[in-house]
Amino acid sequence: MSTSPTPSVSGPTIAAKLATFVADLTPQQIPAAVLERARHLILDSVGIAHASTHYDFAHRSLSAMTELSAGAGDTPVIGLAAKLSFRDAMLMNGILIHGLDYDDTHAAGVIHATASTFPCALGSAAQAGLDGEALLTAYVAGMEVGTRLASVAKGGFHQVGFHPTGLIGAFSCALVAGRLFGLNAQQLSMAQGITLSVASGSLEFLQDGAWTKRMHPGWAAVAGLTAATMARHGFKGPDRPYEGRFGVFNSYLGPLAKDCDLGLATAGLGEVWELAKVTVKPLPACHFTHACADAAAILRDRHSLRVADIAAVRALVPAEVVKTVCEPVATKKRPQNSYDAQFSIPYTVATALAKGRFGLAELDDAALRDEQVLALAAKVEYEVDPDSPFPTYYSGEVVVTLNDGRELRHREHINRGAAGRPISNADVERKFFENMQLVTSAARAAQVRDLVLAIDRDSAAVDVQRGLAARG
Repeated sequence: MSTSPTPSVSGPTIAAKLATFVADLTPQQIPAAVLERARHLILDSVGIAHASTHYDFAHRSLSAMTELSAGAGDTPVIGLAAKLSFRDAMLMNGILIHGLDYDDTHAAGVIHATASTFPCALGSAAQAGLDGEALLTAYVAGMEVGTRLASVAKGGFHQVGFHPTGLIGAFSCALVAGRLFGLNAQQLSMAQGITLSVASGSLEFLQDGAWTKRMHPGWAAVAGLTAATMARHGFKGPDRPYEGRFGVFNSYLGPLAKDCDLGLATAGLGEVWELAKVTVKPLPACHFTHACADAAAILRDRHSLRVADIAAVRALVPAEVVKTVCEPVATKKRPQNSYDAQFSIPYTVATALAKGRFGLAELDDAALRDEQVLALAAKVEYEVDPDSPFPTYYSGEVVVTLNDGRELRHREHINRGAAGRPISNADVERKFFENMQLVTSAARAAQVRDLVLAIDRDSAAVDVQRGLAARG
């Protein structure tokens, strides 16, 4: 049942309920399987962060962060030898984890929760002098909060141009940082109110392939840390950042706020673990493209398709993803950069039909200029999938019309990696090593893996932080 976000005059607020949960959560309350999956989600993010250091955006970001830190930083950065200030390192780590759009996703919330939550937990736990167990527990708490809050909107944030990873991530990071710095439940509640004025994340990058999405998770971590620190010092924020008249759902969603279900923000806290539903990406592109890319690759292999035989292609996608991966049409059919390509149904489908794969190599400049792929992308049109299970799953179907008039089709109703079709922990480790090989040796990759998978076993958070930085 949907409930429009309106002020409540009785009972604890959503912020108060979330604050109590985060303040009171103990490691013993978290099931062993959830903790194991949490370690592997962190491992996935660390591998992606290392891979990101191979690309130009990472080094341009580092230049900016180094300038902001003014040479006074002593906090290590994942996969790099540089040291930055405490907050700048958080931002940089978020950029690295999210920079390739290869990081995990919670389907119902449409949020990349680890990309903000882990940098915040890592930095805050190390700064506070805590151990790895405290780090991991705070990470799990933040994941539970962020995924639930994002789910309230039912995919609505994307429809009005906001990125829940940056927007909602700031609230969960306020709670993560607040817990690790010892805030009580009342202070944690206040921190969420302060966050309402510093949360952000625009989707305008979709128009021209701008890099701004890459900074959303790290900025969420910085915003959350800032709010938590101000609350710790007695700064006051609004009591109802979620259900209030100008709370996050009413203010950001406008008319779509009526479709929200505020009950999802706190449903099953401590009993149902949303972290277990977080999906790991098998492809380095927007999750909304995966089902169609996989369907295209399957059709190619099954029918030994040649690009020269293809007359036309139709891709069926959920209505809710059209603005993200199908429009503007001209940019999607002829991407100007890797980010355009990662958010393009025509490009990912055409690449999969032409090459039978979609990996990081397909985002290189040379791949983006492949005229055979671009000519095929020009033939790819989209239709709304009438049978889509979105947001539970990000379905996709590809229909290929051949020059001889035959029509071939394949549907991926449940996208690979989704909660109903999960990527195993063993698969996560394989993906981790594939990403790490871009920048380091197998022996070094194994060291990092062992460190992460033992993160809560007799490790100081500061040692984890140092261990994830580049050697040399």
